[in-house]
Amino acid sequence: MPTSRKIELPGGAVLHALEAGRGQPLIMIPGWSQSAAEYGRNIDDLAKHRRVIALDMRSHGESPNAEGGHRIQRLAKDLDEVIHVLGLSGVDVLGHSMGSSIIWSYLDLFGPAKLRRLVIVDQAPMVAALPGWNEDVKRKYGCLLPDVQSVAGFCDAVRGTQEVEGTMAILKGMFTPALPEADLRWIAGENLKMPRMAAADLLFDHCLNDWRDVITATRLPALVIGGRKSIFSAESQEWIAAVNPNARASIYEEDEGGGHFMFFENPRRFNAEVSAFLSS
Repeated sequence: MPTSRKIELPGGAVLHALEAGRGQPLIMIPGWSQSAAEYGRNIDDLAKHRRVIALDMRSHGESPNAEGGHRIQRLAKDLDEVIHVLGLSGVDVLGHSMGSSIIWSYLDLFGPAKLRRLVIVDQAPMVAALPGWNEDVKRKYGCLLPDVQSVAGFCDAVRGTQEVEGTMAILKGMFTPALPEADLRWIAGENLKMPRMAAADLLFDHCLNDWRDVITATRLPALVIGGRKSIFSAESQEWIAAVNPNARASIYEEDEGGGHFMFFENPRRFNAEVSAFLSS
């Protein structure tokens, strides 16, 4: 069972983490508004052969609410500070959804020297399409939103949804129909631990980043996991793997839990696949 701990960062922020295992470190970064607890079906399996540190990013999960810093670059700096405070090197990092954007931002700001392997779990290079992109280009890069103007409406919906039922409605399309309603309700509750104003601010920043140049320049060994029925196209995950000669893609079909949260819906395959990649 993982233990709960606090990590005090030099800038004053405090992050909560779930930790288990020994050896080669693996830092797990949840997606936007998600929590480390959502990796509860993965941590113990992955910790059999390594030290797993699942983070609640600032204002997420059990981490204290921060005054500010709800933007991808600051979260990447938080990751850098975690690595420094814990005295880690040769770190494997796994990011789900926005957690992958934090990894890309980290690489852009600090380079790959302290990292060993990457697990990129279902994040598009661009959340919102740029002007002039046709449907084929949008699909190639996995755009969830048809244009940058749509970002404001998405953030308004988050800002105005304070209840579990409304949050469940926002999240429902990220899972396959097989997900039990009780699980969706629990995940919605985890999401609501992040104040909605902070969540909307972070979402706005997240949706407007373009990571294509960072992805194209990345040469660290990487496992890229996508879902056939995800909010992000499988083609976008295949593109991320294709531009890195040291990466490969793994796509989950719908009946394999292939929505946006395949680590939650199909933990047996996910854990085995990630463990094999990190051990190779």
